[in-house]
Amino acid sequence: MTSMPSKPNTLNALGLISRLRRAPEEHKGHAGKVILVGGSAGMAGALLLAGNACLHLGAGWTILEMLDPASAHADQERPELMIRLANPNPKESLKEGLPDVIAIGPGLGTSHFASEWLQACLDSENTPLVIDADALNLIADSSELLSALQLRNQRYPSQTVLTPHPGEAARLLGQSTSDIQADRMSAAEKLASLTQSIVILKGQHTLITAPGKDILQCEQGNPGMGIGGMGDVLTGSISAIAAQGVRHHLNLWKASCLAVQLHASAADNLVQKGTGPIGLTPSEIILEMRSLLNNLL
Repeated sequence: MTSMPSKPNTLNALGLISRLRRAPEEHKGHAGKVILVGGSAGMAGALLLAGNACLHLGAGWTILEMLDPASAHADQERPELMIRLANPNPKESLKEGLPDVIAIGPGLGTSHFASEWLQACLDSENTPLVIDADALNLIADSSELLSALQLRNQRYPSQTVLTPHPGEAARLLGQSTSDIQADRMSAAEKLASLTQSIVILKGQHTLITAPGKDILQCEQGNPGMGIGGMGDVLTGSISAIAAQGVRHHLNLWKASCLAVQLHASAADNLVQKGTGPIGLTPSEIILEMRSLLNNLL
């Protein structure tokens, strides 16, 4: 086994934005269809944040499978979001929906219904999959779901990305959060090995790695990002970029790298403009990411 370098390589992915440049004849089909799953009772905002990020970062269709019946209705502020009550038959819904990318986790909760949806997502055929938040906690608590994740990655390598914060990483590895933070590089490598997935270990200087890949470290970002909802925005952003990448030759690894750096760079831009770090909001990050993306095209 080769030893890890003492310092990870620096993430340098913003140049990939040029891949997203659109030809004049392109339509929404070229920008991809994303299905995002989550939003259980009391947590609909998490799925809406992920959906708004996906919408503003350029996905052709953004569909929210909302677990909370009280929240499964059109959003007057964002009528472009296609919000529907989560189908009681998840496998049928995914088969009929034909998504280019699936994301699950924001506000998902840990109910039996949430587990059914996660299992269906893991069973989905060669479709890029983003797993975040409570979907990670469900996997940490279920050997069956972990096995399903590992099997998916054996069949479809490099088509799944996990986005844990240190607490979620600790649960997946059976360690404490302080253990994760004491050696983040080792934790990221162990997660990639355990799950056979692309892994984004969030936090100060977010790390991204995957089986057979070097660990990359994002040098951008600031303490203003330490607020609920930032991870949901990242999930939606990865999903949008990966969906466009299907027809713009940008795989899930590259889409994930680009989204991580774009997310953190947008936060730094806002602070430089006098917004934050205290009081910086995920919704502000979404709009700054869109601006930064288009300025770099």
